[in-house]
Amino acid sequence: MRLDRFLSNLPQFNRKQVRLLLIEKRVQVDDQIISDPHHEVRAFSRVECDGQLLQVGKPARYFMLHKPTGCVSATQDPHHPTVLDLLDEPDKDDLHIAGRLDFNTSGLMLITNDGHWSRQVTQPETKLPKVYYVETEDVITDAYAVTFKQGIYFAFEDLTTQPAQLHLLGPRCARLSIVEGRYHQVKRMFGYFNNKVVRLHRERIGSLNLDEQLAPGQYRSLTAQEVELF
Repeated sequence: MRLDRFLSNLPQFNRKQVRLLLIEKRVQVDDQIISDPHHEVRAFSRVECDGQLLQVGKPARYFMLHKPTGCVSATQDPHHPTVLDLLDEPDKDDLHIAGRLDFNTSGLMLITNDGHWSRQVTQPETKLPKVYYVETEDVITDAYAVTFKQGIYFAFEDLTTQPAQLHLLGPRCARLSIVEGRYHQVKRMFGYFNNKVVRLHRERIGSLNLDEQLAPGQYRSLTAQEVELF
């Protein structure tokens, strides 16, 4: 919400008073004097005026989880354990997932209560690379890398996938980097060659790697430096 609208919604200020408060530089957001009426005020922002606290600001929370297989990327599910069930944190209902993983896919998952931050992680425009380790039923040939780089047409969505990078690690294993998150995208890309994915593990999102110290099902808070990667 814009700062001027935030202040105008408070019972003690009218629009004229808000304009004067900003012009006279009497308003602080997160300990910084702000006079720009368009400055964004979020649920995490601490807002003060003349030393009076107008909004405390709830703490933003950011977690890295090593998602195990057999776990649903959802906040609630009546039949299966969810990723939030793995977190021993208060007020878990405030948290949401920044980028899903399939039921049988493991690896890096980000969980937060910061909607603005999670959109930066997930929106297609950012084109953040998502890097996966892939094992398949049949041999992966050099033709896969060429085709993935050109893009594969998905008839259901009537689109062609963005160029993807494939690096062979062995006859039936590879590392794949994509910048999208279409429905079952990795499995469908290998399905173009009638090759079944038998293991899929997300290693990295953007510049953030899954902490090697985290066993499946374990999590930790992101550092301030890691949060700033997005």
